Amino acid sequence: MNKKQKKMLKQIIAAVILVAILKLLPSFPTPVELALYCIPYLVVGWDVLRKAIKGIKNRQPFDECFLMAVATVGAFALGDYVEGCAVIIFYQIGELFQSVAVGKSRQSISSLMDIRPDYANIEGEDGKLEQVDPDEVEIGTTIVVQPGERIPIDGIILEGASALNTAALTGESLPRDVKAGDEVISGCVNVTGLLKIQTTKEFGESTVSKILDLVENSSMKKARAENFITRFARVYTPAVCYGALALAFLPPIVLLLTGQSARFGDWIYRALTFLVISCPCALVISIPLSFFGGIGGASACGILVKGSTYLEELARTGVVVFDKTGTLTQGTFKVTGIYPTEGTSQDALVEAAALTESWSKHPISLSVKAAYGKEIDQSRVTDVEELGGYGVTAKVDGKAVACGNARLMAKLNLTVPAVTEAGTIVHVAIDGKYAGYLLIADVVKPHSAQAIKGLKQAGVRKTVMLTGDAEPVAKAVSAELGLDEYHAGLLPGDKVDQIEKLLASKQPKENLAFVGDGVNDAPVLSRADIGIAMGALGSDAAIEAADVVLMDDDPAKIALAMRIARRTNGIVYQNIVFALGVKGICLILGALGIASMWTAIFADVGVMVIAVLNATRALYTKDLAKKNEA
Repeated sequence: MNKKQKKMLKQIIAAVILVAILKLLPSFPTPVELALYCIPYLVVGWDVLRKAIKGIKNRQPFDECFLMAVATVGAFALGDYVEGCAVIIFYQIGELFQSVAVGKSRQSISSLMDIRPDYANIEGEDGKLEQVDPDEVEIGTTIVVQPGERIPIDGIILEGASALNTAALTGESLPRDVKAGDEVISGCVNVTGLLKIQTTKEFGESTVSKILDLVENSSMKKARAENFITRFARVYTPAVCYGALALAFLPPIVLLLTGQSARFGDWIYRALTFLVISCPCALVISIPLSFFGGIGGASACGILVKGSTYLEELARTGVVVFDKTGTLTQGTFKVTGIYPTEGTSQDALVEAAALTESWSKHPISLSVKAAYGKEIDQSRVTDVEELGGYGVTAKVDGKAVACGNARLMAKLNLTVPAVTEAGTIVHVAIDGKYAGYLLIADVVKPHSAQAIKGLKQAGVRKTVMLTGDAEPVAKAVSAELGLDEYHAGLLPGDKVDQIEKLLASKQPKENLAFVGDGVNDAPVLSRADIGIAMGALGSDAAIEAADVVLMDDDPAKIALAMRIARRTNGIVYQNIVFALGVKGICLILGALGIASMWTAIFADVGVMVIAVLNATRALYTKDLAKKNEA
């Protein structure tokens, strides 16, 4: 607890002790007893009275402090001193409980604030390190990050190799190995080696700044349930105040007119009980707390939700549409098959292709060189000629080698076998003879199939893939992952058209989520009901365009995000039904004179405590994370 909360706890304990002592003492004359009971009342309830008076001065009297002040002062006026003190004490206990719960939720989200760097190291001319404010570091500056320090600004490693702890950003504990030439982002902790990094962004535009800004502003976008409660409280509070006033005076007047005893004290007591019961604390506090807890729990799993409205909408997602490259697949080409002709070994085929492609920077060439896995001696390669739309020819150890597509082989009057597998085919000819081919494909991510299965289990009705790749590739990936539908050969504009069609065909009250890598998919992310950016570590476009940002490239986190959203929404509706149900019953009982002030205390503080306890469940996501991994 913070200083203010500890002070309130001491005041509550002091008030309880004083009331208990006064209860045990013999009776005093009424004025003396009133004065004595005012002491514990003011010890614990002075700030409630002050806020109520301030609200009346500002012409905004109808809030919970006003209700409590009227109810407790009224109880004192009727001579029910113990009950008046009890109401204010239990109200403050509930407020303290709520304050601690909100603090715990804020602590969960503010733990993200630990990623904010305090300084950046710049190496001076004498070799000494100078600590400067990250805001003062310009683009292109070389900064030094020592082991144990947090990377302050996005950049590229110039010197050094290390392992980075990305847990604060992704929720994953596995370190990420980096070396010279790799891009690194702010917020990661350098674990082992010393790194020299050339900055590529200003601090204000770096990943850590954007994430912090996103989290800090997440409470600005309220869910419909929150807006409903705000509007409800504005109408409900004055309504119950006027209802209590009517209950205090109309029945006695009717009784007087019919010649019966008015019993004003009895009806005023009922009205005060009615006021205590009607206090909307449970709803006003627990609903935002539930969403706040859900956002905090999701952030601990590396899932950033831009506001409670998106958490609410995510829970109603029935159609999930995926981009392929970089989302369901790794977005990097890899040799997945080596098929030499008779008389040629696999090693010889790969070596000839890698040496021929050694001068090319094309992604296909890079994947062939990666498959070779050895240092390339470019002195063995001469007469390199890159033929646009065909491939590459060269002399390797004096032998003529050609690597490329079927058109290149046809140009050399060579016949190639029919290939049915999905992927890019690189044919190889050595010394004028066909030597075989390499199959190159964009590799499916390890967790993609699990992600699709998890979404089905989470209640998603339909999964769709949109890709610019050719039909055979799309068909193979779709079949491997178990997708319901796919559309191939699409340009960025075509993807938007497909989204429009899917939006038109979705069921009522069902949302469509689009999952992309956030770089080329901004138009589609914005058009979908929910935009989810995958693999968004350092992607500006993702953080700007998406409603939900997954801080690593694990597609299985989508199902986890949906489960968190559905649990949070479930907790919200549980609290609404429970609070309104209990209060409705108690209000009727209070109006009929069956419910006492002690029942009113339970209906107010008891319901609030139970609702807040239930709301804090939204913070706990470990069980959902384990279920998602299973």
